[in-house]
Amino acid sequence: MIDWKWAGIGAILVLILGSLLINYLSSIGFIGGLIATIIVGYMVGGGAKNGALNGIVAGIIGGLMVTIVFAIIGLTSGVNAGLIGVGLVFLAVIYIIIFAIIGAIGGAIGSLLNRTPPNATVSE
Repeated sequence: MIDWKWAGIGAILVLILGSLLINYLSSIGFIGGLIATIIVGYMVGGGAKNGALNGIVAGIIGGLMVTIVFAIIGLTSGVNAGLIGVGLVFLAVIYIIIFAIIGAIGGAIGSLLNRTPPNATVSE
């Protein structure tokens, strides 16, 4: 089941870490998305399938958000809007696919790292 709270937090983490690392470390920048979705998977727990599902959702939403940020940066830098429009569609599809795959992997890894059974409560 999708935990929308952690999928949303993960999407924001993908946006922040993904944008920063892609901008500064281009070829290995997608590691930011992996780190973000490992966190999501760990927090939702429930096995690899559940972690992967939540990681995919966080990755897709985060990938769209990264695309929007890069489009705004491109449009404000004086680049031709038509060129940005065509590139944006291509970029959005690529980022969604890449971040969805990375999200599935990261979510599954994070969920497997979490040894707490799903819906377990901590007693004090």
